[in-house]
Amino acid sequence: MKIQDLSMCRLVKGEDLNHHGTLFAGRAAEWFVEAGFIAASSSTSTENTVCAKIHGMVFTRPVKKGSILRLESKIVSAGRTSMIVYVKVLLHPQNEFVVDGFLTFVNVDSQGKSQPHNLIIEANTPEEKELQERARAL
Repeated sequence: MKIQDLSMCRLVKGEDLNHHGTLFAGRAAEWFVEAGFIAASSSTSTENTVCAKIHGMVFTRPVKKGSILRLESKIVSAGRTSMIVYVKVLLHPQNEFVVDGFLTFVNVDSQGKSQPHNLIIEANTPEEKELQERARAL
């Protein structure tokens, strides 16, 4: 399967802010996982996909109220039952980098036990190959 890019946007509102008046990291983490989940479940199913781990989320800048964020996600690596998704967050429309990281999702059955998803991820571009290597090193 070729790596498929998915994106979603979020408006940063007052209820998304911390005591400094910038985007609360917990809210950003919620959106981060949601974007990763959408990528992972688009190749399996929503009822069989669970998040197992966030592998890092380092902010490069504060995000202010009224900002529009674009979250780009894609599955970059797959094991027998797990998938690693890369998520990158940019300020829209400036395309200024805010944060990125990886998440591991697992394909499970109705009892919550891991089950094979039968995905094989093909990295074709140099960027995709580099992301796949980073994911495999986690």
